[in-house]
Amino acid sequence: MTTIDLETTKNQARKLLDSRIASVTDLTLARKRVEELRDQLADAEREDKKAYVRATKDGWREDELRKLGLETGGVSQRRRRAKGEASGTTSVDAADAAPIS
Repeated sequence: MTTIDLETTKNQARKLLDSRIASVTDLTLARKRVEELRDQLADAEREDKKAYVRATKDGWREDELRKLGLETGGVSQRRRRAKGEASGTTSVDAADAAPIS
């Protein structure tokens, strides 16, 4: 019968746990980075909106800014357009829809 060495078993278990801890550490760091970037994007979008309003208050017309490639509020305009496109699709009544399997 083989003798089980307690220290060897504990060391092997630690190696397995260390690998699992490393992967969850990487996941945590990635999620934190995503959160930080979302916060930075939100700040940048607010600044963009303020700058656009400032430009229009300084006498720039929307059509002039558009000609310069500076459309209204970049991201917010894309979101509105996407919603409008989605609402332009034909709707299907629940009774007409095929069951999902």
